Amino acid sequence: MTAGSARPDAQRPLIGLLLALLLLAQIDQPYPDVALLQHIPTMLLIVAAPWLLRRWPLSTASVACIVVFMALHTLGGRYAYSNVPYDDWARSLTGTSLSDAFGWTRNHYDRFVHFAFGALSVIPVAEIARRWGGLGPRGAVLTVLGWVLAISCLYEIFEWLLTIVAAGETADRYNGQQGDIWDAQKDMALATLGAILVMTMGPSVRNRRQACAT
Repeated sequence: MTAGSARPDAQRPLIGLLLALLLLAQIDQPYPDVALLQHIPTMLLIVAAPWLLRRWPLSTASVACIVVFMALHTLGGRYAYSNVPYDDWARSLTGTSLSDAFGWTRNHYDRFVHFAFGALSVIPVAEIARRWGGLGPRGAVLTVLGWVLAISCLYEIFEWLLTIVAAGETADRYNGQQGDIWDAQKDMALATLGAILVMTMGPSVRNRRQACAT
């Protein structure tokens, strides 16, 4: 697949699915004051995806990882992260909530998505590092770790700046710290842990150049 070729047919439904999820997330939006902030990245990615994939093609596995992460983010954005009703869903299926089962005192969906960011970044970032950066496996590993740490740090800085410029209630609802003063550090640690676990569990940072043909 060359840089100027169309993206594989298998990737179009993935992008379409993400668009459908984004539109569904806006129906009876429960937190409209933060909805735009939450969903702007997904909207921009969907709009730019056709051009990006023509200019810098990626394997379907990499695109799937990106779509899965953005889908998780879209779900979190609908409920302002802190209010994702996974306890209600679990209770309807099993008769008990996850918080009761594990003794949780906060909503942990945001922590799960930070972990997923690190885990789901490995395949696409490693592929980009090897295919477009010409790096070997070791360089790809370092690139993945650098990416996860840098993006996690920049996101936490963005949340901090938001608390300065936005109305207090809006900033608190978007940030979702839920009273944890170490929230930023824990989020960054979980993202890094997710990336490390994926890199140690499989050949995700190797042979991404060949994966571009899938």
